[in-house]
Amino acid sequence: MRMRKKSDLPTKTCATCGRPFTWRRKWVRVWDEVRHCSQRCRRARSSSTGQR
Repeated sequence: MRMRKKSDLPTKTCATCGRPFTWRRKWVRVWDEVRHCSQRCRRARSSSTGQR
């Protein structure tokens, strides 16, 4: 894999906190499924929806 500038990487907006985040190499196969910027946001989202 060739080195790319961080500004050239694809970005998304986190479904929980609304902040933009950039592509990471560990997400190469699942980038279309990634919705949260971190495990913390993922846990916060699932715990808040589970208490309704």
